[in-house]
Amino acid sequence: MTSQLPVDDRLVSPGTDPWRDPRLRPDERADALIPLMSLEEKIAQLVGLWVGADASGEGVAPHQSDRVEHTPPWRDAIRHGLGQLTRPFGTAPVDPVLGARALAASQAQIVATSRFGIPAQVHEECLTGFAAWRATVYPAPLSWGAAFDPDLVEEMAGLIGRSMRAAGVHQGLAPVLDVTRDYRWGRTEETIGEDPYLVGTVGAAYVRGLERAGVVATLKHFAGYSASRGGRNLAPVPMGRRELADVILPPFEMALRLGGARSVMHSYAEIDGVPVAADEELLTRVLRDRWGFDGVLVADYFAVRFLQSLHGVAADAAAAARLALRAGTDVELPTVDAYGAPLLAAVRSGAVGADLVDRALRRVLIQKIELGLLDEEWRELPANVDELRLDDEANQAVALRLARQSVVLLRNRDGLLPLAADRRVALVGPVADDPMAMLGCYSFPLHIGVQYPEHGVGVEIPSLREALQRRHPQLTFVPGTDITGDDTSGIAAAVEAATDADVCVLAVGDRAGMFGRGTSGEGCDAVDLQLPGVQAELVRAVLATGTPVVLVVLSGRPYALGPVTDGAGAIVQGFFPGQLGGEALAEVLTGAVNPSGRLPVSVPRDIGGLPGTYLSPTLGRRSRVSSVDPTPAFPFGHGLSYTTFEWSDAEVTGDSGDASGATAAWPVDGEVTVGVTVRNTGSRAGTEVVQLYLHDPVAQTTRPVVRLIGYARVPAEPGQTARVTFQVPADVTSFTGVHGRRVVEPGDVQLRLGRSSGDPVASLALRLVGDERDVGHQRELVSQVRVEPAVLAVSGGPR
Repeated sequence: MTSQLPVDDRLVSPGTDPWRDPRLRPDERADALIPLMSLEEKIAQLVGLWVGADASGEGVAPHQSDRVEHTPPWRDAIRHGLGQLTRPFGTAPVDPVLGARALAASQAQIVATSRFGIPAQVHEECLTGFAAWRATVYPAPLSWGAAFDPDLVEEMAGLIGRSMRAAGVHQGLAPVLDVTRDYRWGRTEETIGEDPYLVGTVGAAYVRGLERAGVVATLKHFAGYSASRGGRNLAPVPMGRRELADVILPPFEMALRLGGARSVMHSYAEIDGVPVAADEELLTRVLRDRWGFDGVLVADYFAVRFLQSLHGVAADAAAAARLALRAGTDVELPTVDAYGAPLLAAVRSGAVGADLVDRALRRVLIQKIELGLLDEEWRELPANVDELRLDDEANQAVALRLARQSVVLLRNRDGLLPLAADRRVALVGPVADDPMAMLGCYSFPLHIGVQYPEHGVGVEIPSLREALQRRHPQLTFVPGTDITGDDTSGIAAAVEAATDADVCVLAVGDRAGMFGRGTSGEGCDAVDLQLPGVQAELVRAVLATGTPVVLVVLSGRPYALGPVTDGAGAIVQGFFPGQLGGEALAEVLTGAVNPSGRLPVSVPRDIGGLPGTYLSPTLGRRSRVSSVDPTPAFPFGHGLSYTTFEWSDAEVTGDSGDASGATAAWPVDGEVTVGVTVRNTGSRAGTEVVQLYLHDPVAQTTRPVVRLIGYARVPAEPGQTARVTFQVPADVTSFTGVHGRRVVEPGDVQLRLGRSSGDPVASLALRLVGDERDVGHQRELVSQVRVEPAVLAVSGGPR
């Protein structure tokens, strides 16, 4: 994203300052400007400003009021310039056109007030779409993972980025690349899944889409945030460096190398006693020196001051600023605090070196130059702003496609689904008629809109009841219970409705919120994985009626679906599928869409016995030495279809040639080709998801029994056949060895083709040959995949 097109000399004004000269490289322009700036002007570029943030104590997050109450007045804050403007669209409902015009006016003031006239870089949240009023709300990241479709996620991100740039926004605070380690963590809904390969490939696709739209993607939360003790938000992370290197860091590597992200946000976490915000090893030596990242590192909101107030590793704001700046944090967000007057005084006293300020400033200026903010022809008002529409047909179409592909059919006994048109259907459950049950906690309606009910939601969000009733007009609805609370008085009516029906659709799950205002979301952690409130009691009562039950779970985390749900004839899982999620679910339930989602997280059987994901070594699985059986109810990668697929002719070829039925030699610096034929043997079109797993039975450290190293969506018409081929580099077998180096180790391995992590169809034996080989950041990160003949899904059509 840093390359520049040749500039016509005739377009450059005579006497143009070198730092405004587009004929020079961004770094040359930054180097020309820095010596001209005062210390106050330099530090002003290293902070954000959150105008309109709530200082009453009733804001979005705890500690917000502690930090924003001392924010200087607007004119004082911009007197020397400003690094970033924080969430002008994502703080309160504002008409998009009026918001864009107001933002342009703010930028004009910043330019006119400061000596060098440098605009602010504007950032917004964009995890489930542009977090603005009247903007399309896309499925939450767990749904991206469930779709197993990086191309579609990239298309979504491109549309989100297009909307943001059209409104005058330059940077998006997404994607979240934390790998789920404990499902009790409230922010599980923001993750893409529990596997680093899936998180990395899908996350890199999101980055490509956003960056190609001209918006800076921000990788978060670097790193370790999702591995907190007990699944508690901001709790200490008791993680070894091997888990960090092999599970937590790879998605960030992939998103930087394969996506081209230009910004990273550090996490709130402390890893083994060292807060990441002050961790020079992680933020500079790993991220920059080893990986070569040259973009801008921003602080998570208030995290610099948290070094003093929460972590206790800094005595005051100046010490916190020194630790963060030295570690590599370039910009303090969301608003000026420790990097304001405390940092200014610390530099003047000599407590903080001016070279650290210049180091961060150079990165900030280079990025602003890349964005065109220092060009003479920059204009504060985007073109065609009066035509700005954030929830248009293109956005809605992609949101619906992604929602459809993310719905996971977990069980379907005796063909209970799809629902027959002539069956009497009772719809029961607390999320069945709740449009907000479709949305994640960082969607604008739940993140901000709930504080402004007088403005309305801003977009149409049909509930499951609305969407299903259009297909079953005689639908009977009874909520039964609330999502939370202990009121069981409505269960009897739910039981009566189920008893009188041919089939009961029972919809249970979460309501996303922030810091205890929901059952899922940031600060909404769970003590166990039982359905919230008395929903489990509702499930037991409805199942006891004997009426066939379709259990629909709409949630931000996997809940335990063990003995309490054994009587359900069918189970459908949705992970906050967005504003058109109700439509997608109704289409799947009625058969208009053939489900093709796969689990991005395992679904546990028991509410306890945590934490545990499928990435477990042998002793992390069921064994005779423990009475606790961690076997999930449904494994990672699981998902069913309304059609059937036959797999055949699995084989692997390497340097030794065809090795079907034998052990192929696989050079430690080479690659092998793995192929399988997939045929749709059913009566309707559908999509199979072929998954490739590595099994390393003997290694110098304990290894997961299996881990994902490739996947492919294979759409096929009835009777149609496709050949799926993976080119697998030996580098994807690498891991952190006993001496702390990433190695490709010789020895016997298996490549397993499967429908899920727990359902292998074929196991292919190989032997990695050669000397143990060290690999680093430049290793091959992914397996390339081909599906032949090319069978393309109809754009927007059901599959």
